[in-house]
Amino acid sequence: MSRAVIIIAALVVVTLVVVMAVLLAALGHRRIGRGLKRRFGPEYERLVTRHQGDTKAADRELGERLKQHGSVRERPLSSASREQYTAQWAGIQKRFVDSPQEAVTEADELLARLTSDRGFPVDGPFEERLAALSVHHAQHVDGYRGLHGAAGGHGSTEQNRRAMTGAGELFDALVAQHPADSGRHRPQRHQAGGSGTR
Repeated sequence: MSRAVIIIAALVVVTLVVVMAVLLAALGHRRIGRGLKRRFGPEYERLVTRHQGDTKAADRELGERLKQHGSVRERPLSSASREQYTAQWAGIQKRFVDSPQEAVTEADELLARLTSDRGFPVDGPFEERLAALSVHHAQHVDGYRGLHGAAGGHGSTEQNRRAMTGAGELFDALVAQHPADSGRHRPQRHQAGGSGTR
């Protein structure tokens, strides 16, 4: 074999190796992205939108959240604490009819105490607290985000009602005896602003 043939063969092999590495990396990233999308659901979509469609940026941010907050272990609530929180939430929902803004503010404060009691960090900016919650309760953090914004005095009565309802899903998940209990065997409560049950 001539020297030129050997060089060409070596270049072909190197090119094939590089192409394979790029393809494997792309497949790996796609698999990771699908896993993050499945785990974070609406929070993943919100970040993709915030990053103007850049899924890699959303993947990086969510990967950082997992590194920073994945080791947080939720502390259990005692039965007495669970009952106390449930009663307080029900009282806030009843007060919503007469004082929606005050009820939203109280609900925001109650959720902050509840997340602290469950072992989530409460110091620092609100978005950082949401980041920690999103690792464990990604399906429900957007409701809490809306409630916190409404507690700042932003929104109509209808927006406040929707914020209370959305935050109620996180509340239910946090007061559940076990994470799998969220949504099952919970006491019936009145919806904010209405007489129906959830």
